[in-house]
Parts: sequence; structure tokens; C-alpha cells
Amino acid sequence: MAGMTSYERFKRMYEHREADRVPIIDGPWGATIERWQREGMPKDVSYVDYFGLDHTAGVGADISPRYESKVIEQTDEYTISTTGWGATLKQWRHAASTPEFLDFKVKSPDAWLDAKNRMTPTRDRVNWDHLKSNFKSWREKGYWIEGGLWFGFDVTHAWTVGTERLLMAMATDPEWCVDMFNHFLDMGLATLQMIWDEGYTFDGVRWPDDMGYKYNQFFSLKMYRELLKPVQQRAIDWAHAKGIVATLHSCGNIVPFLPEFVEMGLDGLNPLEVKAGVDPIKVKKEFGDKLLLHGGINAVLWDKRDEIEAEMRKVVPALKENGGYVFSSDHSVPSSVSLEDFRGIVELAKKLGKY
Repeated sequence: MAGMTSYERFKRMYEHREADRVPIIDGPWGATIERWQREGMPKDVSYVDYFGLDHTAGVGADISPRYESKVIEQTDEYTISTTGWGATLKQWRHAASTPEFLDFKVKSPDAWLDAKNRMTPTRDRVNWDHLKSNFKSWREKGYWIEGGLWFGFDVTHAWTVGTERLLMAMATDPEWCVDMFNHFLDMGLATLQMIWDEGYTFDGVRWPDDMGYKYNQFFSLKMYRELLKPVQQRAIDWAHAKGIVATLHSCGNIVPFLPEFVEMGLDGLNPLEVKAGVDPIKVKKEFGDKLLLHGGINAVLWDKRDEIEAEMRKVVPALKENGGYVFSSDHSVPSSVSLEDFRGIVELAKKLGKY
């Protein structure tokens, strides 16, 4: 089985079959990339190629309301800007951090109607030139290609209306929330269908929907079943009708939702956030024959060589059993991880991930 392409590795993992090794991918922060470049990684070389990671590619579209995007303030440390989603946010320029959301245009059902009317699935939302330039090469080189969706709780609370406002509305005005969840999905599926119909097929769909935080979830299991599960089921069914897989990224501790995911037929789950209270070995024992597990390696330990090596030696052999595993951190690679730290992690992952 030596010399498999990334596509072949991923395909076998989703089929819960062994490959030459588990796929190895990850997502370093921008500040992490800057550090690695200071420490010797060439600026004109992708970190994926530099470290010999697996190749993946994503296709998708801009489904936002297309509000004006502009910079309001910029310093050496941060940038405050508006987005096409109507959010005003502050982003740190050289630090590994999520944005700080300062304000939103959509604060009511009426304001949502304006945003919704601006969200129509037109062809100019797709970067066709990018696809024409790269897709053939992706296929020839054996990339694993995913169609990107963005719908549900995450995009709605973080980028559209605000966390507190959405959580309150999920209790007091669930119809508004479900309308937003479904319209985001409708936009995503319509634009992915355009891409598919042009011959740019993909191997799976993936969407981010962070439904948990440290040790808990943002809402109850009952609320999940009533408001979000039916929308996610539509995405999974759409993928399966095309013969491709569906994968969810959800940070935080979402363990109580796992039986629901399996019942829906979800194929893969990422990132198995250890620091939020997820035990990836326990998840593997309970659901590993049904879910591809991606992640599960505690990012807090990645700059502690002895601790991360011990963690990997414990976790990777258990998660790779009978296939169904993709190696990565349980979130993103922090800027505390040096070039040599990451090189050592990748080398050990390739060794432990062999079949």
C-alpha cells in the first residue's frame, strides 16, 4: 500500500479501511506561519509541501449578504473592519486569535429580511477562474477535495447576529432562527450544485458549526433536535444522494450530540477537542466504527516535546485502528509551536500512523 495519494488515504479512512498510513493535515494560525518563516521555512513554499502533509482542496462560494467590507481602523497591532456579513470585528494582525466581534447589522427579524433578500445564489458568487486554474491539477495530484458549506449556529451567532442575541432568539423566536439556518444552507447547496454541474465534482462536503465550549454545549439536546438537527440532516442527505461523504467541524464538548450525528448518517467529525473535555479514545470505542474521527491531539501540548510525544503514542494507535482516522491537532497549530517542534510531530505522526 506504499505511495498512496491523499485521495486514496482519505477514501480508505472514510470506508474504515487501512491505508499505507493515516492522512496528516492541520491548520496553523497566520502567526504560526510567520514564526516558521522566521525560523527558516521559505516564504514561497506551502507549509503542506514543506512538511510533507496530505493535500486537500476546498471549493465553495461567497454566500454572504454582501454588505460593504471596509477597514475602519488599522494599527500595527490590529485591524477593525466591516464584513460582507454585516459584522464589525477586530482582528489582531500578528497574534494567533479569533476575531473580536464588536457589532452587527442584523439585530432583528426585519433586519434579517433585508440580509436574506441580498442572498441569492448567483454565478458570480463562485470564483470560476480559481477552479479553472487549479481543479485539473488537484485531481491529477490526488488531492482530497471538499465542498464547503456554512450554515447553522456558528455562522449565525458569530458572523450575523451575535451570540447572546441568537441564544435568546432560539428560546423566544425559534422560527426566525430556523429560517436563518435553512437559508444559509439553501445558499450553500445551490452554489455547490452550480459547481458540481460544471464538472468540478468533490469527494465530500464539510461545514463548521461550533456548538460547544469547555465541558458543555451552547444549548440543550432538546433544542438541538428541534432547531438544528433537521437542517444538518438535509446537508447529509444532499451529500449522500451524490455518493459523497459529509463531515462536521464542531469545536467544544459536543459529546451528548454524538448519537444524534450517528443517527443522521454523518460520516466524519472534527476536531475532538480534548481541552474542552472530549476523550477521543472513548469516542473511538463508542462510535469509531461509524464516524471518521479527525483530530483529537491536544494542541495545548504541542510545544512540550515530551508531553506531546507521550500523548501521540497513547492516542494515535487507538484512533487509527481499523481506519477511520485523520491526524491533526484538536483545533489549530498555535504560534507557540516552533518549526522543529512541528517537524518532529509530523515525523512521529507518520511513524505511528503507518499500517
